[in-house]
Amino acid sequence: MSSQKGNVTRTRAQKYKNKTAFKNDKYDKSSKMQAMNSMTHEGLCQRCKSIVEWKVKYKKYKPLSQPATCNLCKNKTVKKAYHTVCRPCAQQAEVCEKCMEKKDIVEKYGLSEEDKKVEAAAARFELMHLPERKRRTVLRFIEKGGTLEEAKSKMKDENDDFLDDFFEDSEGEDDSEADDDDNDNS
Repeated sequence: MSSQKGNVTRTRAQKYKNKTAFKNDKYDKSSKMQAMNSMTHEGLCQRCKSIVEWKVKYKKYKPLSQPATCNLCKNKTVKKAYHTVCRPCAQQAEVCEKCMEKKDIVEKYGLSEEDKKVEAAAARFELMHLPERKRRTVLRFIEKGGTLEEAKSKMKDENDDFLDDFFEDSEGEDDSEADDDDNDNS
């Protein structure tokens, strides 16, 4: 027995120590195992996140074969194993998806793939409409590890809201060109 009755502290060291750490993908190199290892644990409190990470680390995680029922909305919308609440309900109620307690969520929700594509398209559109000199400045800033928003704020600081003025001017020019085209056709 590891401890006497009532004595929860252990007096001796571990008898059999592992020489190498356990690897959950040592013999299983399947795509399912790779997906489990690369999975992000969003919407969980610190305790629940560590529990799920332990299950993945020691190959105890068993993914769902079918969506589970959400405890708040009663729909089959829970897609991840060990979660009890679907993502929209958890965001609305501001609770952990696993334990349903109002605790600090460690890892916030990221953008979905569709939202990332939409943001990338909007960024390309904005870059396309910049003058060549400004566009190259922004691209150099992004190559150094910055984001488009940081580049815009830096340019705004340096150029007194150049981008806002530029987009306002270009919108006004588009309207006036459309009016000129209407006048030419009459």
